[in-house]
Amino acid sequence: MSSSRQSWASNEQVRAIMRGNRSRDTLPELALRRAIHSRGLRYRVCARPLPGLRRTADLIFTRVKVAVFLDGCFWHGCPMHHKGTSRNSEYWAAKIHRNKARDEDTDRLLNEAGWVVVRVWEHEDPDEAAEKVADIVKTRRSATNPTLNPG
Repeated sequence: MSSSRQSWASNEQVRAIMRGNRSRDTLPELALRRAIHSRGLRYRVCARPLPGLRRTADLIFTRVKVAVFLDGCFWHGCPMHHKGTSRNSEYWAAKIHRNKARDEDTDRLLNEAGWVVVRVWEHEDPDEAAEKVADIVKTRRSATNPTLNPG
């Protein structure tokens, strides 16, 4: 790395760990996708629900306007599991605060555009989360096209 620019990481080991974090295809995401797929639902992966908005959902169901976000407990400040860091704590507290504010803004913008936003924590059971997503998608399908579910 260039010496003229300092890394945001507290040391090289932390930097290597952080660079190794995936933005998609994580184990919780793959488990959720498998569970949703096994319910017969098809979706787009890692896609922008709104073309002009630089926000990416983990899964989207475009026809019924359902966006699914699988939020990591650390990155999104899970109330059950998020723990502050001992190193560089001010930076990370501000980062998590910005992430949460962006999540709220994303939810608001998508709702205003007629989307339903589903947020799933990485610690949630993938089958339970998939059932929740499937129920929402099926409800939206039947609302937009009643002939698909006549009874």
